[in-house]
Amino acid sequence: MPKRALCSYGIDIDAVSGWINTRDGKLANPTDVSRGVFGATVGIDRLLKLWDKYNIKTTWFTPAHSAESFPGQIRKIVDKGHEIGLHGYTHEFVSVLSEQQQRDVLERSIKVLTDITGKRPRGWTAPAWSTSRETIKLLEEFGIEYDHSFMHHDSQPYYVPDASLSTHVETDVSKPASHWMSPMSTLKPSSVVEIPANWHLDDWPPFQLSLSQPSTHGFVDTAVIERLWKEQFEYHYRECPDGGSFVFPISIHPQVSGKPQVLLLHERLIEWINGHEGVEWVTMEQIVDEFKNGKLSGVSIEGGVDF
Repeated sequence: MPKRALCSYGIDIDAVSGWINTRDGKLANPTDVSRGVFGATVGIDRLLKLWDKYNIKTTWFTPAHSAESFPGQIRKIVDKGHEIGLHGYTHEFVSVLSEQQQRDVLERSIKVLTDITGKRPRGWTAPAWSTSRETIKLLEEFGIEYDHSFMHHDSQPYYVPDASLSTHVETDVSKPASHWMSPMSTLKPSSVVEIPANWHLDDWPPFQLSLSQPSTHGFVDTAVIERLWKEQFEYHYRECPDGGSFVFPISIHPQVSGKPQVLLLHERLIEWINGHEGVEWVTMEQIVDEFKNGKLSGVSIEGGVDF
């Protein structure tokens, strides 16, 4: 029985929203804003052409600000048969929001995407993958079925642990060592399915130049990242037993992967991956459906101890 490799592209339509997420209200650089407009227009159009070329359906995570600012582009994505998921309003870093602010953003974002697409979103990814202890609890509260932000595993779906139900003690050197020398408590799974996030399968850090984000590079040779992505797939494919399966979620951004040199990387990568038996290109909601109905075994995340 052949192995299955479920490959999925998650596209974050940060557009203008990511650049105006200054967090303290300072004015955004108009040139950066223009880069966001490029992503929402030229970048989206080029990626849609790429997916058409290879007959691939993908998942697009959009801040509600992007959806409200470029509704025609969002409808174009939906008309092509792709999935739309949640990604905040203005790409707010959830980790710095109060619980009420998180709730307000979720409520507004769900309404915006539902009104524009005609379908309630099923999935969510945290802007910058910066989550909070309340994240999973709130996703459950709002009926969101899956998340794409956590990294407990890198190639299998699972029910993500709810951080609000477990404890750990951060190191605080202003206190006696006995204060922090304690294990974490048992991880408790939620009802939210996790499609793993992975910084090493993300186009932003190597290919996006940002003078305000030290983690970005901007001028990494595409051949380096192509090899990095291929090696990850090669390992998972080799280690997957016959009859088994794994997921390979790639995270990209239209204002990054919409650039010519990165588009050519994706073409080479897709064609190379397609040379393997058992490859399927799917949306993230398809992975979730198969995991929930038992067609994908996935994994269980364990850790911590009972006190």
